Amino acid sequence: MSEGILFVLSAPSGAGKTTLSNLVMDHFQALTPSISYTTRKARPGECNGVEYRFIDHAEFERMVNAGEFAEHADVHGNRYGTSKADLDALLTSGKDVLMDIDVQGAAQIRSSRKGGIYIFIVPPSMEVCEERLRARGAEDEESIQRRLEGARNEIKEAESYDYIIINDKLELAAETLRSVIVAEHAGGERVFNKVEEIFQLN
Repeated sequence: MSEGILFVLSAPSGAGKTTLSNLVMDHFQALTPSISYTTRKARPGECNGVEYRFIDHAEFERMVNAGEFAEHADVHGNRYGTSKADLDALLTSGKDVLMDIDVQGAAQIRSSRKGGIYIFIVPPSMEVCEERLRARGAEDEESIQRRLEGARNEIKEAESYDYIIINDKLELAAETLRSVIVAEHAGGERVFNKVEEIFQLN
């Protein structure tokens, strides 16, 4: 069985990454999310083990010290991490994996693993980014300003990604992201390995 493709999706707060991820997940049955561990509190409507695995700081620190994370980062006062075992199990089973992580985590994955596809989502403007953050109604002014400053810094990292998608019109951005996934499945080396096996070219 061929190993699945790892798609790493990053974006600043307010870029609409979660909405895009959900639209793409609904389109590809073989695409599965990588569920991160986090120390932040669950937002209304979030369920443990669905959006995130919610753990306390002590358990997170234990996992860090045990080397259980493929990547981990501190973001806006909370900690996030991806389990090595979870990620390896999904990919070796042949499933494509969509990782929804920040630029810190993406940099760690890029330096430690080969073959990932890196996609950065940006909002059409900082004004739209701020509007989306305020529309959530879940954070105070200090937190919003901290996220906006973080967004400006994260957007500077977009050039290190394979693809950059501007989320101006949601459906168009979703179609572009879906197209990236389809195109990567037609990638030369990956497909030729299958051709070699089928036609016994070795």
